[in-house]
Amino acid sequence: MSQPLADYLATSLLIDYDHPIVAAKAAELRGEDGNITEIARRCYYFVRDEIAHSRDIGSDVVTLTASEVLRERTGRCFAKSHLLAALLRANKIPAALCYQRLRKDEDTFTLHGLNAVYLPEHGWYRCDARGNKPGIHADFTPPVEQLAWSVFEPGEFDLNGRHAEPLSAVVQCLSTSGSCQQVYDNLPDVPAG
Repeated sequence: MSQPLADYLATSLLIDYDHPIVAAKAAELRGEDGNITEIARRCYYFVRDEIAHSRDIGSDVVTLTASEVLRERTGRCFAKSHLLAALLRANKIPAALCYQRLRKDEDTFTLHGLNAVYLPEHGWYRCDARGNKPGIHADFTPPVEQLAWSVFEPGEFDLNGRHAEPLSAVVQCLSTSGSCQQVYDNLPDVPAG
């Protein structure tokens, strides 16, 4: 569900932008110009292009907090969205966590994590820093969304609302899995309808 704008600027245990390495990277990405959209763009491309998706590189490292993702330079879509939210919030740009329900295979579905950023000239804008690879191309092109996946198959949908904190099912999956294969085997889902 959506919350007051101030909630999307808060630091927390998982969106830990007060951690020294996250704060330093956020300051580096801020640059000198002060343009909110350009700062958001730099944060987005850093997470999309410089932080690897764990599954894409065959990493067995499981990350959860923004600082862990930055330190390890890898994470699942959920973890990458935690880092992007932290970098944006550290730069005083409201950032939310959003989710899609996507088909995992023929019989099962899973959640996918992405972000929404509040840009003064466009309002809330969803962006997906999952990481590009053949067949997946997300970009930062406000006001037009260019997400990694479109929801169009039966049973797929965008979850309503913008979340200030990760869903508990996401936290449970990442915090209790000892390997990326365990994460994949236990990816969270929500019921349709």
